[in-house]
Amino acid sequence: MNAVEQMCVIFDDTQSWESEFTIKRNQYLKRIGEKETHVYFIRSGAIRVVYLDENTEHSIRFGYRNNFITLLDSLISGTPSLLSLQAIKKSTIRTVALKTIDQLILTNTEFKALWYATLGGLIHQQMEREIDLLTASPLVRYQRVLARSPQLFQEIPHKFIASYLRMTPETLSRIKKLDLNQDLSN
Repeated sequence: MNAVEQMCVIFDDTQSWESEFTIKRNQYLKRIGEKETHVYFIRSGAIRVVYLDENTEHSIRFGYRNNFITLLDSLISGTPSLLSLQAIKKSTIRTVALKTIDQLILTNTEFKALWYATLGGLIHQQMEREIDLLTASPLVRYQRVLARSPQLFQEIPHKFIASYLRMTPETLSRIKKLDLNQDLSN
């Protein structure tokens, strides 16, 4: 069992889930300026973390089936978020409150280790992405994301992946075609 599955078992065993609901495609789970007080488990569908810059939306993280997602900036700081959570497709979500997580950290050493390992993994992934955006060419960014998260290309529409990679959808199409042609010639 991976860390996500283990945390879900603990949430089940301790009856920590607060609610379960379904949201429609394009509906917001959280909007810029709201404080984050929950962690969300995606039972089905896909969610993106969105940053708005002068009327341009930037996808900065994705969550899909059997993964957790939240507005980490607000969850950690307790301040209103600079980000939003938006459904990419119809999604069924389970919630657990931060106060419940804090209580589990204090009372359950297994959960505490899983929680901190998960946070550490998120920080590591974010650092890899930031370095890629600062130093790598669009082709290299595409190849690294494909290697790290092949499921992303099956779950997430390409226009959002292009935004995540900081390129236009047309550039992403050209890179995918170029990368495919390179694979075929090898």
